[in-house]
Amino acid sequence: MNSLNKVQLIGNLTANPEVRETPNGQKVATIGVATTRVWKDASGSKQEQTEFHNVVLWRGLAEVAEKYVTKGQKVYIEGYLQTRSWEDQTGAKRYRTEIVGDNLIMLSSKGSGSSSEEFAQPFSEDAPSDTAAPKRTKAAKKDDEIHIEDIPF
Repeated sequence: MNSLNKVQLIGNLTANPEVRETPNGQKVATIGVATTRVWKDASGSKQEQTEFHNVVLWRGLAEVAEKYVTKGQKVYIEGYLQTRSWEDQTGAKRYRTEIVGDNLIMLSSKGSGSSSEEFAQPFSEDAPSDTAAPKRTKAAKKDDEIHIEDIPF
């Protein structure tokens, strides 16, 4: 039997991407994505819980993040979970679980966060990194927006 390690998130960036370069010249970007789950409890009161996710984007996706995504922007991230470990300065073993992104779709225009003018632009790790500025296409009218509560999974 095969295993499955797949993550899909729709959320807002908590800060601008932090982009670095590895010693061999590969770009890597780290971003934080906040997702909020909303439900009604047994008494009918609205409840919310926000989770904060660490996401790592490599090569072409790191370049896209550096150029086109900013704090507050709504994004779709697809990838897989990975846990890394290291020893800190005191010699204690530390762990960090993060999402390694394979796909990035910008769901709002740069810097707009919750703008009513929604855009969807997919980027994949498989896409060439030397592409020109992305062409954006309008995804839907305001009435046709997809809300997180409408997603069946």
